[in-house]
Amino acid sequence: MPTTPAPLVYLSFPGTAREALGFYADVFGGELTLHSYEDFGRTDGPPEAVAHGVLDGVVALAGSDAAAGEQTVRCEGLMLSLLGTAEPAMLHEWFDRLSVGGSGIDPLAPKPWGASDGQVTDRHGLRWLIGYEPQA
Repeated sequence: MPTTPAPLVYLSFPGTAREALGFYADVFGGELTLHSYEDFGRTDGPPEAVAHGVLDGVVALAGSDAAAGEQTVRCEGLMLSLLGTAEPAMLHEWFDRLSVGGSGIDPLAPKPWGASDGQVTDRHGLRWLIGYEPQA
């Protein structure tokens, strides 16, 4: 039976897609592909603006620069969860890297219920929940 692909978060940035997606590629690794408005023959934004970008890797994201009049990403009541998606050392590294230029909400540390988790809002406004269960 074929597997269904996981949903892919697609973000509309306020002219910062190249910087933001590059930042996430630096944090998580993976392959980043960017296409400009000019590449797609679009005239509803600057030619060098990102019309479509994809980070393909252990953490996958997609996005673009919003065209004039379009809404841009704003996270309220939403977190991107990386609970248990990698080894604890890697999750701590991701948390630390996402924190640079962002704001920690709750440190990635052991919690009373036995798991370790934390929350951070990165410099591009995305809120992340990162954590793991104790290793046996």
